[in-house]
Amino acid sequence: MRRRSFRELPLHLMLLPGFALVFVYSYIPMAGILMAFERLVPSKGMFRSPWVGWKNFEYMLHLPGTMQVLWNTLFIAVMKMGAGIVVPVLFALLLNEARSRLFKRSIQTIIYFPHFLSWIILSGILVDILSPSTGIVNGALGLLGISPVYFLGDPHWFPFAMVVSDTWKEFGYGTIVYLAALTGISPSLYEAAAMDGAGRLRQTFSVTLPGLLPMIVLMSVLSLGNVLNAGFDQIYNLYSPQVYRTGDIIDTLVYRIGVENANYGVATAVGLFKSVVSFIMIGISYMLAYRLTNYRIF
Repeated sequence: MRRRSFRELPLHLMLLPGFALVFVYSYIPMAGILMAFERLVPSKGMFRSPWVGWKNFEYMLHLPGTMQVLWNTLFIAVMKMGAGIVVPVLFALLLNEARSRLFKRSIQTIIYFPHFLSWIILSGILVDILSPSTGIVNGALGLLGISPVYFLGDPHWFPFAMVVSDTWKEFGYGTIVYLAALTGISPSLYEAAAMDGAGRLRQTFSVTLPGLLPMIVLMSVLSLGNVLNAGFDQIYNLYSPQVYRTGDIIDTLVYRIGVENANYGVATAVGLFKSVVSFIMIGISYMLAYRLTNYRIF
């Protein structure tokens, strides 16, 4: 045991930087939760400001538009979760039918590339692409005789533009996950299906999709923890006051209340509310993942 512990010591030392990073940036800031129950006075600091109990939460619930912001968050997040499952699965099925390995790898690289770009860069690209006057999308719509659409300035179209652009950015990662799951399906199943007279379409429904189902269920269940994460980076860089009615989410509301208006107590209360709901959903998601797919963290 001593020799084994000594041999594994370098591996434990490798964990120290990650542990220090999580401790400094995740655990120590938890002390800031106190601000959710205080009327923060900057000159007095967090530990000497007057205690107000649940008043920040009451103020949060009575803010005009709070329920609309909650609905916007759920609406955008759920649509992103659905598109984040359907599109990668369909694309993985289509890409799996490609016979050329070079073609398949090239497509994987192309669709995976946007995943590494920040929303700062992509927001500038999307503004140009979706511009009502010079954008490529509206140019194509004009050729079809359709009037220009203000995707980023119309409250009706803005949530859908966020879902489509987020799916475009992230579906390459999901496609790789499902392609990896496809490699675990035994070729003998396809051979048996072919001997029974099943064509490619029937093999897809009878062999491929049942083989992918555990991974689809697992990814769907684990995404429940993001039910209140509609994407701050994306929406903050693309929204404007014209689309607050349908585009404002919990994270952007926290930013405006806390950073722009310096109302740190209410902003912390809103953030704590989101964290509690997300924590409950994550617990439920892992319980369902264990029950449905026997998934375990350790």
